[in-house]
Amino acid sequence: MAELLNLNRLVYFTTVMETGSFTVAGDRLGVAKAVVSHQIGKLEEELGATLMRRTTRRVTPTEEGRLFYDRAIIILREAEAAYGEISHGAVEPAGMLRLTAPLDYGAKVVAPVMAAYLKTYPQMRVEAIFDDAVSNLVDEQIDLGIRVGWLADSSNQARRLGTIRQIVVASPAFAASLPSDVGPHQARSLAWVGNAQLRGIGQWLFSRDGETVLTELNPVIMCDKSPAALACVLAGIGLGIFPDYSVNDDIAEGRLVPVFAGWTLPTGGIHAVFPPARFRPAKVRAFVDLLAAAERKRARRLETA
Repeated sequence: MAELLNLNRLVYFTTVMETGSFTVAGDRLGVAKAVVSHQIGKLEEELGATLMRRTTRRVTPTEEGRLFYDRAIIILREAEAAYGEISHGAVEPAGMLRLTAPLDYGAKVVAPVMAAYLKTYPQMRVEAIFDDAVSNLVDEQIDLGIRVGWLADSSNQARRLGTIRQIVVASPAFAASLPSDVGPHQARSLAWVGNAQLRGIGQWLFSRDGETVLTELNPVIMCDKSPAALACVLAGIGLGIFPDYSVNDDIAEGRLVPVFAGWTLPTGGIHAVFPPARFRPAKVRAFVDLLAAAERKRARRLETA
């Protein structure tokens, strides 16, 4: 079966059919006449049919040869079109990009990048899945996953795009009810808003001036999505821990205030994650480059804030 799919032999055959000569076909293809004759002979052997009759002066196709030519020329045109489409796509983004990202990061960072992406490549289309749940890229046929925090072991390939800081925040009213020197030593006795999507994080490590405190939190309410958890903190229910991109605007506009002054939590990463593949499509590379640029710009803003 593999021999029947040898497109090179189809090229030899169709060239002979179109020129009516083994010699002329060889000249057009840049090979010797004997090579053309050998390839046609192998093709007839594989098909079990005579495709053309040869005389010293001319080559005449048989009925089977004419039928096969009609099919072969279609196969070669389709193959050429497919090759052109894919090789063009390796340079210029085209088609549909399926991506996934966490809800809050998707809304704050990915959505503006998608707008820039579609403006730059208007022929593209994007299907975005914003969800805190981690998608299986291979099973769900997703081109690109954005992961925030810490990567789990995976067969996927990844590229680090940026860094996040985690911040303890509260509403101004809730923060006013806390002692001025409140810190992680009192964490267990405080009211917290939990995020069920952060399962697996049972303890939090705070650091300040060489001192570290490992503590558990005490959620009085547990939310299933990050935006819901943020809404509860804004409502004054309790303290919350969020990545910087999620709360920086609320802090700047006075809706939230940082708590645990001077204490820091481990930084996490922002990664582009790809399903296993030898080559990365241009549509994916172009989007990741735009997202990386957005992350660099965001990092510069944080440095100057």
